[in-house]
Amino acid sequence: MYANSEYITPMNQRDSILHIQIVEANPCDLGTYPLHSFPFIYTLSSLVDLEKSGVSKVQRNPSLALFGQGVIVGIIDTGIDYQHKAFLNQDGTSRILSIWDQTIQDGLPPEEFTYGTEYTKEQINLALKSDNPLSIVPSVDENGHGTAIASIAAGSTDIENAFTGIAPSSDLIVVKLKEAKQNIRNIFFVPDGPICYQETDIILAIRYFHRMTSIINRPIVICLALGSSQGGHDGNGDASAYISFISNTPQFGIVVSAGNEGNNQRHFFGTVAANTFTKEFELKVSSNDKKFAFQIWSYAPARLTVEIITPTGESTREIFARINECNKYTFIFEASAVWVNNVIIEEESGDQMTMIRMENPTEGVWRIRVRNTENSVSSFHAWLPSGDLISNETFFLQSSPDTTITSPGNSINPMTVTAYNQNDNSILIESGRGYTRINTIKPDFAAPGYNLACAALNGGYGTATGTGAASAYTAGIVAMLLEWAAVRGNYRSITGIDIRSMLTRGANRDDELVYPNNIWGYGKIDINGVFEKLRI
Repeated sequence: MYANSEYITPMNQRDSILHIQIVEANPCDLGTYPLHSFPFIYTLSSLVDLEKSGVSKVQRNPSLALFGQGVIVGIIDTGIDYQHKAFLNQDGTSRILSIWDQTIQDGLPPEEFTYGTEYTKEQINLALKSDNPLSIVPSVDENGHGTAIASIAAGSTDIENAFTGIAPSSDLIVVKLKEAKQNIRNIFFVPDGPICYQETDIILAIRYFHRMTSIINRPIVICLALGSSQGGHDGNGDASAYISFISNTPQFGIVVSAGNEGNNQRHFFGTVAANTFTKEFELKVSSNDKKFAFQIWSYAPARLTVEIITPTGESTREIFARINECNKYTFIFEASAVWVNNVIIEEESGDQMTMIRMENPTEGVWRIRVRNTENSVSSFHAWLPSGDLISNETFFLQSSPDTTITSPGNSINPMTVTAYNQNDNSILIESGRGYTRINTIKPDFAAPGYNLACAALNGGYGTATGTGAASAYTAGIVAMLLEWAAVRGNYRSITGIDIRSMLTRGANRDDELVYPNNIWGYGKIDINGVFEKLRI
């Protein structure tokens, strides 16, 4: 019934997005429909020393002198302060080729898309000449995260303020994401207040970049400084699969942050041991968190039951795995309510997934008891939400910092970047750690991510820390490589997968460590090392 209708957005020869209007979401819509029918929730990944990664050495080399000329840097984020001089040419015109603001619905959307408003370079330049720029291009970055990320990757050189982006000669295309719909927030028990985005809007943003570069016929690197702790952390989610597929496109690179969940105590790894074939773990719940959800993922052929025990000792009873079932549990002595989907086969991975959603949970230590009905040894992972979707006072006791890379950083083909302190060469403790749940080697490498100089709102400058900042830094380096390979004609068919391999080979590795490892990947990013390896 939806064929050739306005409800379908084609992505490529393999994928499309079907939009279905829901008047009001019910928690047990998850159960009626499979998990992958609902777009996951994403949060932001960030709140320079250019010598550390070989950037200055390459840019000073007259035979290379790479600054991103002819390359597009794509930003999917909170928008951009297009009036900031970090995004202007010396003559005052904009370096931004277009902005797709998904939040503004009263203008013309991009061709082939059905929402938001697209602003062209001509409109942006007209706005910059106006006494009231926002009357012409009303797109703004209220948060500042997108402005910071764009400037680290591709900000114009400002000698007066001792600032430069990694690829200051590149151009930019920006997508300002609209916030996640209330229905999706309701399904996943996302509290009111935190800024978050939905997976489908991110996928469509990448589709927009792909369309734009085919029209302009120029290479592009996309920086995705967002992540989600939902899903199986195995690269099988919708966004992960699409990004991995499109990374094989010539002259198209995608850089993804590893997330900042490494030290938040939001991941638990457990083993169902022999004899009892049961494992119990504990979740400390804060009074600050009135509603949230978390997921448990195990591996076939295990079949896990789950029992949830409140701080006062009441229990949901043992809940067996089913195909399509959603159950709500309430208690006698407390006002808490718990919804449980114990799905025996999650359609995208084939593994078992248990979604537990809590409303008004009693403060204290909750116990989650799992049992393998196959009476065999097995293991499982549990993840709490990312970012500020939950407070730091709610966490797993006996948590593990490993397997904390957020999606889509778990997908195989894009460049997944963790962050290190370039001042003392130490990994940032908050950086997400690998490997993936199915032991794919991630992250790929580490980039500087501590107090990087960046553009701030209202024309100023500040600093950014985290894997989002590191991914922006890396995106600038990828723009340099795309200039050398595609623009200068040294390797016109280069893909994002090729670039990942080149940066992996050229990474700087410590003699005292074994590589790859789940903290550093293949080492510290070093673009000069790439050319050294090509020369040998």
